[in-house]
Parts: sequence; structure tokens; C-alpha cells
Amino acid sequence: MRKFLLIILILISNQIALAQETKDKFSFDFKNSDLTTIIQTIENSSSYKFYFKPEWIQTNKELVTASYTNISIEELLDKIFSNTNINFLILNKKIILTNNNRIHDSLASNYFANSNSNSSDKVSDKALQNPIFYKQYDSIKNFGSKRNASIKFIGKESDITNKVNCTLSGYIKNGATNKPEPNVYINIKGKNISGTSDTQGYYTLQVPIGINIIEIKSINFKKITQTVMVYNDGLLDIEVQEDTNLLDEVIVKNGRAKTTETVVSGLVSIDLVAMKNVPLILGERDILKIATTFPGIKTTGEGSAGFNVRGGKEDQNLILLDDAVMYNPQHFLGFFSAINPYTARKAEIYKGSIPAEFGGRLSSVFDITTKNGDPDKFSGEGAIGPITSNLTIGTPITKGKSSILLGARATYSDWILKSLDDEDLKNSQAGFYDGILKYNNTLNENNSIETTLYYSHDRFSISSDSVYKYSNRLASVKWDHDFNKRNKAALIFTNSEYKFNIDYNSNNINDFDFGYKVNESQLMLKLKYSLNKQHAISYGISSKLYNISPGYQHPTNPDATLISTDIAKEKALESAIYLSDSYKISKKLLIDLGLRYSFYASMGEADVNLYQQGLPLSDETVIGTKHYNNNEFIKTYGGIEPRLAARYFITDDFSIKAGFDMTRQYIHLLSSNTTQSPTDTWKLSDTNVKPQSANQFSLGLYKNINTADIELSLEGYYKTSENILDYKVGAQLLLNENVETELLQGKGRAYGVEFLLKKQLGRLNGWVGYTYSRTFIQLDSEFNSETVNNGNYFSANFDKPHDLSAVLNYKFTKRYSLSTNFLYQTGRPITYPIGTFHYGNSDYTLYSDRNQYRIPDYIRLDIGINIEGNHKIKKLAHSFWNISVYNVLGRSNPYSIYFNTDKNGEIKGYKTSIFSIPVPSITYNFKF
Repeated sequence: MRKFLLIILILISNQIALAQETKDKFSFDFKNSDLTTIIQTIENSSSYKFYFKPEWIQTNKELVTASYTNISIEELLDKIFSNTNINFLILNKKIILTNNNRIHDSLASNYFANSNSNSSDKVSDKALQNPIFYKQYDSIKNFGSKRNASIKFIGKESDITNKVNCTLSGYIKNGATNKPEPNVYINIKGKNISGTSDTQGYYTLQVPIGINIIEIKSINFKKITQTVMVYNDGLLDIEVQEDTNLLDEVIVKNGRAKTTETVVSGLVSIDLVAMKNVPLILGERDILKIATTFPGIKTTGEGSAGFNVRGGKEDQNLILLDDAVMYNPQHFLGFFSAINPYTARKAEIYKGSIPAEFGGRLSSVFDITTKNGDPDKFSGEGAIGPITSNLTIGTPITKGKSSILLGARATYSDWILKSLDDEDLKNSQAGFYDGILKYNNTLNENNSIETTLYYSHDRFSISSDSVYKYSNRLASVKWDHDFNKRNKAALIFTNSEYKFNIDYNSNNINDFDFGYKVNESQLMLKLKYSLNKQHAISYGISSKLYNISPGYQHPTNPDATLISTDIAKEKALESAIYLSDSYKISKKLLIDLGLRYSFYASMGEADVNLYQQGLPLSDETVIGTKHYNNNEFIKTYGGIEPRLAARYFITDDFSIKAGFDMTRQYIHLLSSNTTQSPTDTWKLSDTNVKPQSANQFSLGLYKNINTADIELSLEGYYKTSENILDYKVGAQLLLNENVETELLQGKGRAYGVEFLLKKQLGRLNGWVGYTYSRTFIQLDSEFNSETVNNGNYFSANFDKPHDLSAVLNYKFTKRYSLSTNFLYQTGRPITYPIGTFHYGNSDYTLYSDRNQYRIPDYIRLDIGINIEGNHKIKKLAHSFWNISVYNVLGRSNPYSIYFNTDKNGEIKGYKTSIFSIPVPSITYNFKF
């Protein structure tokens, strides 16, 4: 009874004081004032004093600009705090602020009546609308329950709310990397309410008003349980921590859900953890070689440096390392990748449904992101193999805030060559190295910076007087900024350079130095806006500047008769603007609408050849030149590139996807080889060379079989291309001032069906992929010199109809497993000599139509044994051994076919093979 009387007296005195206080009127003029300044102004201009925790005010960063005249203190505070989570109570000239919840001047009508009620009693409608005391009211149980766990308050409590459910949304990020985490499962305990974060880490749930218990469950993150008191719509950001398990290798299961749930079709995500079990040449881990075991991604042959994705040429792939373009991603003429696998955090390949933010290439995007150093402790990883050694270390700079990652890899093949008995090989050289340095700093909760520097270098000279050298240099700086919970931005600057050099030194008077270089600098602004649970908008702008030195040849001997040659430099500007909207129409239907506009300008200073109208381009038809000044536009191109992707759930684990992509490409690779070579050059579009364009349609079915953890997909595509680059017979591409006279441009057509079966867990895991595809080119012109195969479509150099790969791993125990890698591919097209003819007292070879025949099929089986180190937690380093045999069948797969005419005039064919015998290797991997 005493308690009851005391409460009544307090409330009565409160009402009397409030009635008196609200009679006071005030006038204020605020200009860009924060809440702290406003509170100080009110205290200085009145007799009111505020009581609150400073952090409540500091978290509300919105500035107020408004004028108030003859207004009561209560009306003023209502307006000032209307867009915040701050509530207030005025009592005897004291203004008591609260965050989220309120101090009530009246109790729910049934508060005392229910204090001793049976647990089966129902919560009244008024209590549902006004959850006054969070310790008393629980939306899971009835009155009377209490929770000791810390509670987070969401939204602002209000007496006038009629809501039963509220919208809870937020952003899930990785606490170690400070990056968004997609496909994290979120569940409201005790209710049939759940969801997952999207590709940008955002989530949205409809939850009942009152107390809710949120559970975050994921195989690779620690479980999180958070109690929240929901008063109204609000935001709750969640930070997840990786669950390090040294006793067993963890494969993230939610990757399967991503396949069926995301709108993107034709997406390949490389499992960088499981990659170590795949047996490859000389025991090297290789992201790009693993990529070729998936459907739709091929190479022209063993040791090939390029990739052909869904019927595209090698130069139609955009390869990004931390947003910077890598022009040649291969070491050792294509046998090894130039991307250090120990420094990579994520590798995704877009074969279709390419997001609107990417442009400049027709076929695919290889988006590779490197790791950040551990901001809390020193760590590292590396390997020692038969050809190379690798070491990656990460260390904090400011604990918990900034770190550095350093990765280095080098080969000791030079040492191996010098130990051989053959004098020619002993005097040869072949080697490479690469290094990467990454710095990241979380400046505050809204700003972070990442900087990446990368360099790779190759050199080789096998029984030759020429030393070939080529290198990549990349740099990127990225500033991530969060304007608020819904608006995020990234400002990115990148620079990429690729160059090669040939030193010919045979103690000859005409020894020379030959070189080439391509350089690009790019500035990008990417923004994301989470409008609501239905719309996630991305938009941005980018611009890049190309500078190409097409080649030079300088004699190294002052007495040389060789004339020094320098091909005029090329320069161009490529810019783009894009907008996309991921529109969730319903739980079943998701559409991604994208629009990209690109603009390209070829720029001076340059002298451009003018050719006679109505005649083919040749040295004989040049009628003059036109001079353009520095930075003057020579020729411009541009156009809209629409992107459309849609996903529809047939059942919860069975979806259908469709997509359409239009892409444009303004830079071309000039190669006289069947496969990409380190000495290939790049050519910019200009007056005489048009940009390439392509349209791709795709359709796919995706199914998850939950009981066996099996992922199935069947995708089909059809692609048409314009202005695809090819060459005249015997084209001279290097050091040619009029290289456009050697080029042909025509149409392309490609189609295919891709099947993938993937199993991620259990003793037996891996994937089986099969592709049936065709790729054709048409080179037709009114001039015979520019027409190939009578203007009919013919098979491209990389047309391989059948492609089968099986990558399987069987675990005998947690430490021992057996891996196999089987590949079968149809032989690539080739042009054969089919006879001879006599003309003008000379004999000539007659060749078939271009690419009318095929070389023999490619078949290879690799086997590897994997041995994990013991699982003791306290040890200096955790080890992993890989013992493998590459080409265990010893099959002599053809690398190339060529023909020579012997002394008797007979044409004979010859085949070259690489690794035609089994190649064993052993690699030691360690992690600390």
C-alpha cells in the first residue's frame, strides 16, 4: 500500500509541475546546430537543466536549422527530437532524456492486475501497443519473465503507436575484415521469422513489437544471440566474428544457397580453402587453373596463357585484382598464375549477368579480392614446392584498427637449370617472382582505407641469344565511406601497367632492344543505397585513361646497320556511368535491372592515315595523313549497355534464372599465336578499328538437394558479337606503323549448354562439369583480301564442342585424403595443307579452309594425396603436405601441330607436346 501511495503522489506532483512548466514560452534560432549545442543553448536561455548520457546525444549526428517563436518547452523538444530515438520527461525544471524507451507518467491499466496473473493469461491489446517495461513485457512469453542478457533498444517508444509488427533492418559485416558478409542466416527465436543478408550484407525482417531474441547462425562464424526491445522501425547492425577451427577444415555451406537465391546466373565462386586439394602441375595452387575446370571456361591448350569464356576471345576477359586491371595474369608462358593464391580472399567469375558496375570487356569478369592483414595478431601462410616458394604474412600496425599484408613468391628454376649437364640449358635462364603489399586502416565506424601494391616479373631465355622479360605493375587505393546506414560509397583509384622487353645479344652488329608498354589509370566512384527491403540501388561513374607505346626497336651497337624504330603512341579516354536496382518483387521473384552508358574517345597527339574510299586498307591505298593535336578527340564511340537478370523460385530449393547482357569493348589484343603470348600487344579503337560489342542471352535451372548437400545447375546461353578482330594470312603485327592494314573485323556467334554437379560436404566432395558449346566467326567483305572461307561462318581457334572435367576429393580420415582431376576436351580447330600445285615454275602448298580440321582430343588425369598435419593447437605452425602426379596416364597431348617440307618436297606434319610423361611433385604448406 505504501508503494502504491508513493507512486500516486509522484505522478500527481509531476502533473502539477508539468502544467506550470508548459506555460513558459521561448524563441530560438538554430543554424546547423547539433543536439549538444541545442541543449546548451536551452540551458543558457532558461532555467531548465538536462540529464542524459552523452553517448545518446553524440550518436545522433543530424544538424538542425530552424527558427522557433513563442513556443513551449515541450513543443520545442518534440520538434527537436522528432527524428531521433530520444524521449524526454519534464519534472520540476529538470528535463530527463532517455534513449528509445520512455519514462511514463501513467501505467498500463492492467499493470497491477497482471502482476500475479497465471502464465497462461493473454497480453492485453493496450500492453501490446505500449510495451512500457521491457523486463515485464516479453513478446515470446507472458508477463512475469525477466532476462539478464544485455538488451538493445530499437526505434523510439511512443504512446500513439498502433503497430503490431515493425521493420528491423541493418548491415552485417565481418569483424576481422570490416567487409559486408552476404548470405548470413538470421532467425527470430521462438517465431517463424528468418532471413539472410544480401550480397551487400543488408537484411530486413518484420518482427513483432516488444522483446525479440535474434540468433545469427553460420558455419564459419561464431553464433550470436542478441536480445532486442523493438519499439518501432529501426536499424541494428551486427558484427560477426570468424569461428577459427584448427581441428578441421571448414567449407562454408551457405554457398549452395547463394547459387539458387541470387539473381546472378553464370557466376563461379572459387573455394580458396578447398583449392589446396586439387592436384595441379608441380603442386602449385592456381586460382585461374581451377577456374578452367568449371563449365564455360576453357583454354586453347596446355600451358596456354589466355582463357576463353562462353565463346569469347582471350582479350574479352576483365581480370581485376583489388579493382585494378591485370593485363597478363600468367607466369612462365602460362604454366603458372601470376595471382598469389595465399593472398587471395575471394575470387568470383561472372560469365553472364555481369553487374552494371563492370564494363570494358565482352565475355567475363574475374573479380579477385586480396586478404587484409590480421589487425589483432601476427600470422602467416606459405609453401615450399619443387619450383617455387611462397610466403604471406600479416601484422597489425595499430591493434584492432590497421594492418599490413605482405606476400612474396619466387622460383628457383634458374638454379635448377644451372645444375643440368646440357651446356645450352645451363646457360639458359627462366624464372619469375611476384609480390603484393596491402595496407588497410579502419579510420572510424564510417571510414576505412585500403591500398594495394602489386608487381610481377618474368624472364626466360632457353638456348637462345634473346632474353624475354615481361612484368605487371598494379596499384589501387580505395576509400569506403558510410554516409549513414543506408547510403554507402567507395572512391577508387587504380593504375595498371604491363610491359615486355626483348634483349637480343648474339655479339652481332645488329643486336637490338625491343619493347612495348600499356598503361591505364582509372578513377571510380561507386555508391549503394538501400531504399527499402524491396530495392537495393547501385550507381556510379568511372573514367580511365589509356596510354600505349605500341613498340620500339633500338640497336644496341652504335655501328649497327639496323634502323631505330619507334611506333607512335596511342591514347584514349573511356568513361561510363551506371545505375542498377535489385528489385525484390516477392519472395519468389527477384529482378536486377541495370543500365550502363559508356563513352570512348581516341585522342591525339597523332597522325592518322587516310585511305582511298572504295578500296581495302593497305599500304598502297594510303592517300595522306591528318594531324591531331595533344588531347584532341580523333574518333568517339559510345552507347547504352543494358543488363537484365531475373530469378524465380519454383520451390524453396529450385530456381530458374534468365539474363541479358549488352557489352562494349574498346581495346583489342593483337596476337599472331593461337594462344595468348607475353609478346602480344594491345590496340586501341580509332578511326580505322571499330570497338567490339556483344549481346548475350542466358537461361538456367538451379537445384539444391539438401539431404546430400548437392548442387545442380543447367545453364544455356546464346551470344552474338560485332567487330570481332582477326588477321590476314601472314599478318605482320609487331612494329607496323599501319597495323590496321593487317586486321579484319567480322561477326561472332556462340552458343552452349553447361552442366554442373557439385558436392561440398562429406567424405566424397568436389564437382563434375560438362559443357557443349560452339563458337563461330564470319569474316565477309566486298573485297577478296578481307574475306575468309568465302564469307561463311567458320570455327574459331578456341572452338571445342565437348569439355568434361571432374575434380573429386575423398577423405579417408580428417588428416588423409585422395584427390583426382580428370579433363577431356575436343581438339581445337586447325588449318591443314591438303595438297600442292605448280605455278610459274614453282611448287606451292594448298591449304584447306581456315580451321576446317582439328588436332587430337585432350585427355589428362592427375592424382594427389593430401596429408594434414596433426591437430595440436599449441604448435609453431600447422602443416599440409601434397604429393601429386600430373598427367598420371603419360598421355602425349598435342600442344601444337606444324608442317615442314623436306628435301624431297614432301610435306610432313609434326606434333609438339608439353608434359607428355607423368610429372610427380611434393609440396609442403604451412600456416601460423
